[in-house]
Amino acid sequence: MISRSLQANIDKRLFKGKAILLFGPRQSGKSTLVESLLQAQQQSWLYLNGDEADVRAMLTNTTSTQLKSVAGNNKIVFIDEAQRVPNIGLTLKLFTDQLKDIQVIATGSSAFELSSQVNEPLTGRKYELMLYPLCFSEMVAHHGLLTEKRLLEHRLIYGYYPEIVTKPGEERELLKLLAGSYLYKDLLMLEQVKKPLLLDKLLKALALQLGSEVSYHELAQTIGADKGTVEKYIDLLAKAFVVFLLPALNRNVRNEIKKGKKIYFYDCGIRNAIINNFNGVASRTDTGALWENFIIAERMKYLHNQQISKEQFFWRTTQQQEIDLIEDSGSQLDAYEFKWNENLKVRFPQTFTDHYPGNTTRVISPANMESFIGK
Repeated sequence: MISRSLQANIDKRLFKGKAILLFGPRQSGKSTLVESLLQAQQQSWLYLNGDEADVRAMLTNTTSTQLKSVAGNNKIVFIDEAQRVPNIGLTLKLFTDQLKDIQVIATGSSAFELSSQVNEPLTGRKYELMLYPLCFSEMVAHHGLLTEKRLLEHRLIYGYYPEIVTKPGEERELLKLLAGSYLYKDLLMLEQVKKPLLLDKLLKALALQLGSEVSYHELAQTIGADKGTVEKYIDLLAKAFVVFLLPALNRNVRNEIKKGKKIYFYDCGIRNAIINNFNGVASRTDTGALWENFIIAERMKYLHNQQISKEQFFWRTTQQQEIDLIEDSGSQLDAYEFKWNENLKVRFPQTFTDHYPGNTTRVISPANMESFIGK
């Protein structure tokens, strides 16, 4: 079994008087992680699945007395797919306020549903954690740095979803199934998504523009929609853990782009499934963009798992000078360029180094990636 970095972060938050909420994409391993953690506990625990109608009925509009009866002698109650339970926030509040000797853990794949239900009732009463798909450092811990670096091209094509990683030979079929159900199940349940065909077109357009600055106006023209719809759908895709946005850094330089944004996919395999391109790295025209997406997503996972707080941006000027990633730790800026070919020479724009003196610059390639995303 592949150990998850987040398990230690959850373990140390048990029995602190707060609900533990675990978010993340579908099939990222949330249920498996919690069950693994619970099996290592000395405390008795109860598993409840929010997909089951009788469980939803039992946990909706309930009382602390009823919840005590449901929990029985168990000290931990695990509610899986909690976003399916109406008013789940009030139920979790009863656990934390009235049943103080019981630790409640809830998982949910739809942050936009679960968060809206729990934010107000659980103010000051919850820990929120995010579980991404598997990451480079977790796989290095599982079978060693040499093995994982040998699999790098495979990861760029097929990604890091647990089922994809653990079932070699079935990647294409499983990714196509995962891309369909995973991408649309939550989104299409929302009334806001009234045109699933537009959503499909938007995803393909974003996948084909990987690594490029995006314009909502141009995307709207491409897919035949209005700008407001594009903006709303991208926001939903971000909340459903399909894509994430990287804003432009704008501080000192007069000609810096002020409102630019790039959009990346949380998982390269999902991105490749959307455009149905599983060709090897050597025969692709998008290898540079794919590497950029992979390394930025892995860096984001690494910082999250290590609980390191940094703001992330890209940098570009109106003269098309550009840096792939800028990280702001509060005391300095770190600038990174990502190159698949380690032999390519890179010069960081003098405009940046002149206006942001004393900050570090580094080039990240497959040769030194482990120093950037963990080993």
